[in-house]
Amino acid sequence: MHVHRPVIRALATAAALAIAATGCTGHARPVAGPDNPDAVLRVVTTTEILADLVREVGGDRVQVDSIVPPGGDPHSYEPTPADATTVSEADVTFTNHLLLEEHALIKTVDSNARKGTPNVSLAEASETYGAHVIPLVEDVGLDVLWLGLRVRGEGGARGATRSSDVLLSATDVQGPGELIAYLTESLGQPDIYFDSADGLTGKDVTSLPPAAHTHLNWAFTEPGVYRLTLEARLRNAAGAKSAGSTAPQQLGKGTFTFAVGVDPHTVAGPGDTILDEGHTDLTVDIDSGRMSAFTDLRTKGRVQEEIPPGDVVIDVPNRALEKVPGDKRFAFLGTPGAEIHQLPQAVLGKHVHGEIDPHLWQDVQNAKAYVQLIRDTLKKQDPEGAKTYEANSRSYEGELDAVDAYVRDRIAEIPSGERQLITTHDAFGYLAEAYDMTVAGFVVPNPAQEPSADDVEKLSTTIRNLKVPAVFMEPNLVQRATVLDQVAEDQHVKVCMLYGDAFDQRTRHYTDMMRHNADELRSCLGGTKK
Repeated sequence: MHVHRPVIRALATAAALAIAATGCTGHARPVAGPDNPDAVLRVVTTTEILADLVREVGGDRVQVDSIVPPGGDPHSYEPTPADATTVSEADVTFTNHLLLEEHALIKTVDSNARKGTPNVSLAEASETYGAHVIPLVEDVGLDVLWLGLRVRGEGGARGATRSSDVLLSATDVQGPGELIAYLTESLGQPDIYFDSADGLTGKDVTSLPPAAHTHLNWAFTEPGVYRLTLEARLRNAAGAKSAGSTAPQQLGKGTFTFAVGVDPHTVAGPGDTILDEGHTDLTVDIDSGRMSAFTDLRTKGRVQEEIPPGDVVIDVPNRALEKVPGDKRFAFLGTPGAEIHQLPQAVLGKHVHGEIDPHLWQDVQNAKAYVQLIRDTLKKQDPEGAKTYEANSRSYEGELDAVDAYVRDRIAEIPSGERQLITTHDAFGYLAEAYDMTVAGFVVPNPAQEPSADDVEKLSTTIRNLKVPAVFMEPNLVQRATVLDQVAEDQHVKVCMLYGDAFDQRTRHYTDMMRHNADELRSCLGGTKK
């Protein structure tokens, strides 16, 4: 996730407490608690937000358990053996998916859900109920190329499912120095994917689920021309219907050229494309097996194109020079203070995602689509409860319509030029699109070390130029929001709180969460009565 650490201000705390005390509901709502001995169905969800929606529809006929605990982060939660047991006892499982959840969590659900029981991906299936999805577009305004890894395609003919793994291995590096590709996790711990310093072995491999993308740092210890060969294999989950052996299936192979600290034009051949800005991923298509550079360089927008590996030169210019941090965890990069060329990860932490923004519930009308899909799933699994599920759904949908109007009205009280969102995490695209706001920025530090003065200045400039009175953090990210807190203090703006992926101990229901978000936005961005 894109993360850093502000303090919770009294304003945010007071608002949350007020919501907890006065939240409006349309009917007596079930809450999480001890097992319900009278439940007809046992339901497991991946997140508390989904669990709350299921409880509203299911009422006393369902016992609902969320795998991710209160305040947990579905992007990074690692499941336990107890979670696998919980899934195995469920009559119905609901995930959000669209790669919201950590891949290990999805694999735990898929491998332990009992045969014949519904296992529903709400974000994907809810489109048939009218949910509106939007692309996940990333633009961090780097002055160098933003380079990641990607898997495209569904791989159905190869037996791939959402629980499959695509293995990307570095099998050869030619160049004057060492090439190291690594990820910096949320709390600063590096995770090395490829490192040519000790020779390339079976350890120089990483995995991604189908249709996924991830960010990386790409470090080079000496200037010059490097050629990196990547190979891809598909490993399906146990029990998947795949042709032939269950061993990983060979996919594509490609060699990519990097011009490090040298003029890329002296390296490129006739017709080659120099990749020197924008967003590019070294990509494998699991339908065709083809490797490519998947880039937005020439389109300057949301559409990306595939270019064969042999037709691109990746520019790592001298402005990408960085000093090796003194932190001993980064000793694999060389001597502290030594200069290396590095294309930055740009967003801190493990951040595997797809091409569609998975945070659909930030638009209340999308939550209604979730509710309708939950209703029909429960009815199919428990026909005798159909009337109860229909009645509960109708009542709750009416409440959601009221909340949708409330959010819309509260945000409409903010002057149009002030509806600018700067947050710790890019989770509010649906909120912005549905309620006429603009995502002006989210925190994007240099992940290999403490944020640089340039990182802080970029965010500060955005705040000054837009004259925003407040920035926003999520309660579950409070321990990792130092940059936003620092910039807010320097610019004398408030730090306020929005709920994104998770509840906390004060706010336990989706409708309360959305009312709080609306109130906090209006209060912190200077809303006035019309």
